[in-house]
Amino acid sequence: MEDETPPTTEHETQPTTEHETPPTAGRERARGTTGEDADPRTAGSERGQDDGAQVSTGKEAAGAHEAAIPELVIISGMSGAGRSTAAKCLEDLGWFVVDNLPPALIPTMVELGARSQGNVARIAVVVDVRGRRFFDNLRESLADLDARGVTRRIVFLESSDDALVRRFESVRRPHPLQGDGRIVDGIAAERELLRELRGDADLVIDTSSLNVHELRAKMDAQFAGEEEPALRATVMSFGFKYGLPVDADLVVDMRFLPNPHWVPELRPFTGLNEEVSSYVLNQPGAKEFLDRYTELLEMIAAGYRREGKRYVTVAVGCTGGKHRSVAMSEKLAARLVAEGVETVVVHRDMGRE
Repeated sequence: MEDETPPTTEHETQPTTEHETPPTAGRERARGTTGEDADPRTAGSERGQDDGAQVSTGKEAAGAHEAAIPELVIISGMSGAGRSTAAKCLEDLGWFVVDNLPPALIPTMVELGARSQGNVARIAVVVDVRGRRFFDNLRESLADLDARGVTRRIVFLESSDDALVRRFESVRRPHPLQGDGRIVDGIAAERELLRELRGDADLVIDTSSLNVHELRAKMDAQFAGEEEPALRATVMSFGFKYGLPVDADLVVDMRFLPNPHWVPELRPFTGLNEEVSSYVLNQPGAKEFLDRYTELLEMIAAGYRREGKRYVTVAVGCTGGKHRSVAMSEKLAARLVAEGVETVVVHRDMGRE
């Protein structure tokens, strides 16, 4: 499956260079699953794509024959944000993947899957503005799916304008909506078209600072399990001086704690270092905050489950995203894992200084 622009394999053109994405930024680990670090190597975007629907199959998931109506995931988002990488990840997990399918045909695709006697139990469809006039039928198709009782989720791939421009320029391709204008004009037009769909998304992933391996790790964390957890969480540390994460559902500020940056023997280390972590957690109010915020998250999580929300991103910030936010993110993630919540830890800005 291909997309207009690339997040990447060894055979694809890299959309960014190493100096654009710091090698230690955006590190991600899955908690409660593998516990391993994601591989933070080359940054990527999406490969060039011809118009027309493309269909491919991956390995079939175990137990797929049990479902009468296939499970459906709709992948959409900004051109260049990583749709093809997300689709390929689901294909590797055994999903039947259809790229650039006109939205009006999605119910038909689900019906064909239901007739497969369990051979096609999970379908992923990539929907984007390449469909032009067909994209207008998406709302009607979603209503049709809801009426049929189809379990569906929408994954929206987001990215900053700067990152998208770099990716399009690196592959020397025009944005599908820019016409005679500039790349930024096409990006603005696409954001407006996708505004409502982004609001309806079950999962929003910001790929501005993610490389291809980190994006795949996020998709794996959300979709690899045979049994769907009631709620999945991403705990992301960040630095306020680098801006708020655009995909955050909840944001907390650790700048009320003393900064280890001003302790000479702690300055070179990060919040992953035991001495820094102990320093942060032993400050007045730190443990009380951790206890009370964990309780608050339990209450919020219960409400999310009642409303059918499956994913939550908790952004924990400090000045530079190196000490306080990293240490508190690790502790908060450990609390969530202890409560049975599958949790991914991302240290977005660690190493950017």
